[in-house]
Amino acid sequence: MKKVALVTGAGQGIGLKIAERLVKDGFYVSLVDYNIETAQKAAEHLSSDGSKAIAIQADVSKRDDVFAAVNETVDQFGDLHVIVNNAGVGPTTPIDTITEDQFRKVYGVNVGGVLWGIQAAHEAWKKLGHGGKVINATSQAGVVGNPNLALYSGTKFAVRGITQVAARDLAEEGITVNAYAPGIVKTPMMMDIAHNVGKNAGKDDEWGMQQFAKDITLKRLSEPEDVANVVSFLAGEDSNYITGQTIIVDGGMQFH
Repeated sequence: MKKVALVTGAGQGIGLKIAERLVKDGFYVSLVDYNIETAQKAAEHLSSDGSKAIAIQADVSKRDDVFAAVNETVDQFGDLHVIVNNAGVGPTTPIDTITEDQFRKVYGVNVGGVLWGIQAAHEAWKKLGHGGKVINATSQAGVVGNPNLALYSGTKFAVRGITQVAARDLAEEGITVNAYAPGIVKTPMMMDIAHNVGKNAGKDDEWGMQQFAKDITLKRLSEPEDVANVVSFLAGEDSNYITGQTIIVDGGMQFH
């Protein structure tokens, strides 16, 4: 059977590694990203002839963009089985510095992107006549509030709530909804957060990273592949009896 997945924020970082892993797992994958150049480069790298991976431009905070990306995926590959709502932004936001524009942007991408992704996939599955798997990106910061990350942590707590509700609401249609919660992953976004936290304290990037990394039981930062492995499990048949859950992939920062 042809398996099709859509991954948002797939141009770099965790999203790219998820797309890479799903192609390896036998999926046809659409890489959806705000930056079409990085998405196209990634898609060409994963499938030089374009048969297994395509790039689609979308701003996930815009409902119409997400619906268009899902429809284009179905048009190109003929089906859809998995949506990975991975796209996210994570600015450093000490409480008194938060602006309305920041609030709208971070909630628009991190929460809106998940909601619109669920809606668009649900509509597609109704038309296709089968269920599917929704996989949402939350964070270790969505399990326990992280310092200086009021906006980001808030959105990631919201994603866990939406995941639980959607799992209940959509179960009868053969749809499972789960989330993955990465810890401190070596990605451009995390390096940026560490830089800003360090700068705000008058310290260097390494100090900033250690503020987050010092509590990791396994004593190493996460590679994007560590997260992609868990998404691979959630996208496959071995996770069919799991729904409404958040799987924490943080090397043992939070125990639940």
